Amino acid sequence: MSEERLPTIDEVREFFKKDRFATENGAVIDEIGDNYAVCSIELCERHLNAMGSLMGAVPFTLSDFAFAVAANWKKPSTVSITSNISLMGTPKGKKIIAVASCVKDGRSTCTYLVTVKDELENLISQTTITGYKLSK
Repeated sequence: MSEERLPTIDEVREFFKKDRFATENGAVIDEIGDNYAVCSIELCERHLNAMGSLMGAVPFTLSDFAFAVAANWKKPSTVSITSNISLMGTPKGKKIIAVASCVKDGRSTCTYLVTVKDELENLISQTTITGYKLSK
């Protein structure tokens, strides 16, 4: 029995360049694994709100991107159907890092927990995302 060749991280990065909203806002793929991904964003002025704090959409975008990578890097077929984010803190560092891990992988749906911290380990957000596996 032959095993399917898994894509390399460079091939995964190339594929996810098409996720333009996330990538054009700085999201990058740092690590991939079985139902797992680590993605990050180097923070800059465009990520701040009018009060000078991190815009809530930034950790949400990074969480959604990390989910997409974790759920789809082997075989693109899963879309998010619900997301629930809890914003918990403000970054003290210059980078935020999302770790997406599958907590339930069912036949037609899956659930991921995505934790976002800065590089100093300050908790920024946690997002629970449920995905639907498209039949192909």
